[in-house]
Amino acid sequence: MNRCRLTALAAVAALSFGGCGSSEDSQPPGNRIVGRWLTIYVSVPRNGASAAAGQAVIDGAVLAFDEVHARIGGYRLALELLDDSTGGGQWTASAATLAAQTAAANPTTIGYIGDFDSGASAISIPILNKVAIPQVSPTSSAVGLTSNGLGSSPGEPYAYYPTQLRTFVRVVPSDYVQAVVQLKLQESVGCRSTYVLDDDEYDGEASSEAFVQVAQRWHYDVVATQSYIPGEVSYRSVGQTVAQSGADCILVAAIPARNAVQLTEQVAQEVPQARVFATASLAQPSFTDPAQGGIPATLDGRVLITAAGGDPLTGSRLLSAFTSAYEKRYGQPLPVSVDGYEAMRLLLSAIRRATDDGQQTAQRVKVVQALLDTRRHASPLGTYAIEPDGNTTLGSYGVYRIVDGQLRYWRSITAR
Repeated sequence: MNRCRLTALAAVAALSFGGCGSSEDSQPPGNRIVGRWLTIYVSVPRNGASAAAGQAVIDGAVLAFDEVHARIGGYRLALELLDDSTGGGQWTASAATLAAQTAAANPTTIGYIGDFDSGASAISIPILNKVAIPQVSPTSSAVGLTSNGLGSSPGEPYAYYPTQLRTFVRVVPSDYVQAVVQLKLQESVGCRSTYVLDDDEYDGEASSEAFVQVAQRWHYDVVATQSYIPGEVSYRSVGQTVAQSGADCILVAAIPARNAVQLTEQVAQEVPQARVFATASLAQPSFTDPAQGGIPATLDGRVLITAAGGDPLTGSRLLSAFTSAYEKRYGQPLPVSVDGYEAMRLLLSAIRRATDDGQQTAQRVKVVQALLDTRRHASPLGTYAIEPDGNTTLGSYGVYRIVDGQLRYWRSITAR
């Protein structure tokens, strides 16, 4: 486990002192909402390289929020937007902490959509957990946020839940699922060995760990794993190391803000015959579109990106309806747009069930339980349930090509 994962866990441990009791029957501070207003927060990066994707999540969430006309029975709903990033261009622990504390301090808070990045979720989960605020992430996929399975680190996920009550769920499959999909994808296009590059940041390192551990189980050849240093003037030496390794495929696990574009471009130039694969955190315009600082168009034919989302080729009526409504209001959706929509939609469904359509007193613990009791939930992403650890039962990722700087859906691969 690298220093970024250690730092995140250390921050969580510091936040965990003084937690509530372990019984689900206990009443954490602020559990029962007094009054007829309920507040939902959405926390995503709104600055820097992930701003466009963060806005896509917000747009999807607002679309779902507007479908209920800001009301559930006798309750009025308020929507508040938070920013877990800074002007430096990516999420930060301080911004994620402030966002979560803002929600935790509001006695009307009934739910939290976020965070976008797994590293930010590692910070926000224990803060929200102490006051039993239901949290639904549209995109945080790190295994260790919910499980101690393949891809997690020591101390995960228990450090994130000081009350021992699970309050965090996600609508996208975990990095374990993404790792299996990446392996199937790479083998399907002829890869025999892969060189893994991550950005030494929580999300990149979590995706990298999951891929390597699953590959070991599959007896697939991961030639090496290397954490590159963001901010370097050149990554030619990294590319030369990859070239000397003999790997015929490269996996980049990173967030855009950490020099992912420069790394990918220069490494690809040094290894001109290698195929390049990227994890879902790079399914953003700031990585794919040269007009927004993304990789050059000359690399489009060599790069494939996995991202969770509905399958537009075999999509359900709900996915078609979402796409039509989103395009009418905002234009072409990004893969994360539907994730933001579904995160809000799932939370609203849980609030409705927990309050008997707004007729009963709203209690955070009951909303959490309603989330965890989700079964056969039809959605634009497919029909799924939420498991006791907060994971979705969805088990596939989409594969996207890049065409003229835009993500173009190619196919879906299931991990099961």
